[in-house]
Amino acid sequence: MSRRTVLLLPGQGAQRERMAAGLYEAVPEFAAPMDSFLAALGPEGARLREEWLRPAPNPSLDDALVSQPLLFGVGYALGRCVTALSGHAPDVLLGHSVGELAAAALAGVFSPEDAAQVMAARRTALAGRTGGGMLAVGAAVADVEPLLTPGAAVAAVNGPRQTVLAGPSDALARTSERLAAAGMVVRALRSGHAFHSPSLAGAAEAYARALSHVPLRAPEGALLSTRTARWLREEEATDPAFWAGQLALPVLYWPALRALLDGTPDGPGTGLVLLDASADRSLTAPARRHPSVRSGASVVVPLLAGPAGGDDPGTLGEALDVLASHRVRTPPHVRTRAAQATAS
Repeated sequence: MSRRTVLLLPGQGAQRERMAAGLYEAVPEFAAPMDSFLAALGPEGARLREEWLRPAPNPSLDDALVSQPLLFGVGYALGRCVTALSGHAPDVLLGHSVGELAAAALAGVFSPEDAAQVMAARRTALAGRTGGGMLAVGAAVADVEPLLTPGAAVAAVNGPRQTVLAGPSDALARTSERLAAAGMVVRALRSGHAFHSPSLAGAAEAYARALSHVPLRAPEGALLSTRTARWLREEEATDPAFWAGQLALPVLYWPALRALLDGTPDGPGTGLVLLDASADRSLTAPARRHPSVRSGASVVVPLLAGPAGGDDPGTLGEALDVLASHRVRTPPHVRTRAAQATAS
């Protein structure tokens, strides 16, 4: 059965110590684009590499100025790696928060050479704007919104009953108390910034000014935006304000992913292979309950070993096997090269 491949790229909160480090140490097709990105960041790239490869616990990863470029770099390198080893680019790109910037780079919206400038500008826009945070709530948006206190806002819709809030720390603390009193499960995310909330409106404006100097192009592949929950348009892709505004607007991750699983963006079609690039496998958690996955029409495939640790190259090798089973056109020499890389 032919299935479209969808690469899911994570954002803030999904970072983990040494995420994809096993691939960095064993798979050249991953290490090369990761090294290129870090090198383009200059001295800051060398520091980020050290932070990335430190063993747990590493509180520095809670700092978005560290986690954001690393999430971008790992997501971008994974996309390049999967394309090189499978012989095919993913049919659809879908990224959460900073993961959408990695998706944009993979889709050719900005060049690999400009990726470092895009992330450096994001870092500059965020500098000094701390004092906020994010909360994950195990409830639907409709149930959460009536209990929000002033300053707290819905920052992401990650699943039918997975809502993320953001805002100033004091507003989140008051909201957390109200949610817990209502019997909802609340968990603080690893973020010192109130991403995707009005708190970062000023950062978004500064980011837009910086991005105005970066050449932006129409996407070469299909990118389903989690800012709009629809396919990225050329006029959006080439507008710096579109990408910058993402900092202060909610992430519509589940509406976008659900639309794919429902078959609504372009009509009913074949099933999907959902490639989960997150180290905590959170990107496919809501999809597992969708009828398309439960029926077997679509499948969930992790690219990394997961939060319990394990063999990153082995997990990638298993993912490539799944892709090969649904991609009869994969050249034999590419499959041989993939097996050698993941076995090394």
